[in-house]
Amino acid sequence: MADDSRNNRRGIIGSYAAIGDSFTEGVGDPGPGGTLVGWADRFAVILADQLPVPDAMVGPVDDPHGNFRYANLAVRGRLLDQIVEEQVPRAKQLAPDLVSFCAGGNDILRPGSDPDDVAERFERAVADLTRSVGTVMVTTGFDTRGIPVLKHLRGKIAMYTAHVRSIADRYNCPVLDLWSLRSVQDRRAWDNDRLHLSAEGHTRVALRAAQVLGLDVPADPDQVWPPQAQRGALEVRRDDIQWAREYLVPWIGRRLRGESSGDHVAAKRPDLLPL
Repeated sequence: MADDSRNNRRGIIGSYAAIGDSFTEGVGDPGPGGTLVGWADRFAVILADQLPVPDAMVGPVDDPHGNFRYANLAVRGRLLDQIVEEQVPRAKQLAPDLVSFCAGGNDILRPGSDPDDVAERFERAVADLTRSVGTVMVTTGFDTRGIPVLKHLRGKIAMYTAHVRSIADRYNCPVLDLWSLRSVQDRRAWDNDRLHLSAEGHTRVALRAAQVLGLDVPADPDQVWPPQAQRGALEVRRDDIQWAREYLVPWIGRRLRGESSGDHVAAKRPDLLPL
């Protein structure tokens, strides 16, 4: 069922659906009881806080977020075509005021992938979504120059990011530009696996997403990190070895076996529900 609380007043977002992979699912940002939070969940709270309280409400407000509804369809490990097949139709059914669409990153990471080809398939999905939902916000890639496991792919990611920005121009989509978000180039913005954002990194992305829509935010997402002590070469090397054992070797093993971290994982929030 489409969202029957959809708000057509200009500038008011009453419902939001997030589609994508592990980044949008919230991997790296653990919540209570083993659940994941992530930038999209945090962004949804900011959106809900912007909704005006109905005039009829008097006295204590049991539901401070009013009629706001949110769905998160993202699943870790998903490739672009899987997202288009599994998540885009559901987002069209829900027909929210806003959809965030972040996809293609896992495709770009694969050896031999072609950013031009991935972008063509991404554009077809954007065209499809924009016919069914209020606004589609697209997301660029990160600047990976400081990320050891991804820095050699920086050129491919930059090319795909340029495509995403061009597609956004053609379909009048707001752009969550992660390439320009300098604060996430700090090591502290990333989880121990060096592939996913930390809780603080997810928070900064949520704040930037709100800024993209012109919303007031409680903090600057590009606020400079506090100074930290310099680490010695021996300590860095020890951490690198530990990271390779704990994260890199299993990641390579899954690739060789044709497995995905998202196998047998379902969307954590498949319906538009109150926060």
